[in-house]
Amino acid sequence: MAAQQRIPREELRALHRRYRDTTDPAEKERIREQLVNAYHDFVYFLARKFQNRGEPLDDIVQVGYLGLIKAIERFDPDMGFEFTTFATLTVAGEIKRHFRDKGTAIRFPRRLQELHQSVVRVNEQMKNELGREPTVAELAERLGVTPDDVTEAIEIGPAYVPLSLDQPVGSSDGQDSRAVADQIGSPDPELDRVEMRDVLDRAMEHLTPRERSIMAMRFYEQMSQSEIARRLGISQMHVSRLQRAALEQLRKYVPQEAASP
Repeated sequence: MAAQQRIPREELRALHRRYRDTTDPAEKERIREQLVNAYHDFVYFLARKFQNRGEPLDDIVQVGYLGLIKAIERFDPDMGFEFTTFATLTVAGEIKRHFRDKGTAIRFPRRLQELHQSVVRVNEQMKNELGREPTVAELAERLGVTPDDVTEAIEIGPAYVPLSLDQPVGSSDGQDSRAVADQIGSPDPELDRVEMRDVLDRAMEHLTPRERSIMAMRFYEQMSQSEIARRLGISQMHVSRLQRAALEQLRKYVPQEAASP
């Protein structure tokens, strides 16, 4: 990846227009490379939110770039909102999809994985030497780590053997057992709302303090326009005008794809 280019906002918007309008494949590729380089920090910012899930940050960034390119392809600069607002859901969604689609059930830090392998190997050696299972303290001393480190390494062992969704869990006699799949909850429909709330919160920063106050009372507190007017000491018509202006302003910063159900 080339070094990031610092491009002023208006020049970026002009690049997006040229990318949308050009029919020359070579020109399109050149402009896309400029745009990808320009949003380098933006992709890293989103990727860092996922860096504690057991994958190198650079790998996550590469996935983020796939989402960035998709967003560049779909962005219409004439809609009025900022590209980063539009692209956030696409880039973050691409990274989340990457983690969902990975084959391994759980990823642990490399240090812990290597320690787990060492514990297994040394445990077998010491069993043969001692004629019994070594204690955690004995393993820790042999490996030069703390007992807590050994315990943590032992505990990740079962994660390397994924549990079958058909495996019964429950009573030992099997009478009241249920399959693992039956114990798993359904997808939480509120998860997407968390992302949407983040987009809305950032969009609300573009409103005036009075507009933000009216929107909060209207849609969070479920107050009527008359109630808002009484609280603020202004007319209901004035409240209506301010609410309409605030909604028009929000439409500039909230992507249409995010607003759709």
